[in-house]
Amino acid sequence: MGAVKGGDRVSKYLRDLASRLDDNDVLRAGFLEGATYTDGTPVPLVAAANEFGDPAANRPPRPFFRDAIAANGKRWAKGLGKLIHAGNSVENAMMLTGEVIRGDIQDSIRKFTTPPLSENTKKKSAKAGFDKPLIDSGHMLNSVDYEVRKDEPAGNSQ
Repeated sequence: MGAVKGGDRVSKYLRDLASRLDDNDVLRAGFLEGATYTDGTPVPLVAAANEFGDPAANRPPRPFFRDAIAANGKRWAKGLGKLIHAGNSVENAMMLTGEVIRGDIQDSIRKFTTPPLSENTKKKSAKAGFDKPLIDSGHMLNSVDYEVRKDEPAGNSQ
């Protein structure tokens, strides 16, 4: 078995990336705390009920978020690494990656079709101009967001 060519370059690349990352740099994407509907209902609660289902409301699971992660997660990680390696600050690279993630989650919501809406829900939604899963008023779709911040190191909370 021969030696792997470029191994030293890969190691240097990984060390370079690691030296730029701070364990406290965090990119959060999805439905952020504080996002609400006009009636005060938290958007993350509605998104979770859609994602995992809500048997009490006869709502089946519609895993748009998990689908977006499965389809794009590796691309997000590679893209972030490339942005940092290209000389972007970690914060800027995370912000650009957050934009991509937001768009991919929104695309997953727009493209989601199975399971379809019940006939009763279709009738109600058609009056509002929507007839597909996950899009009723468009508020959840438009609430997908991201934030880049520094978290406090563990043990430093007061």
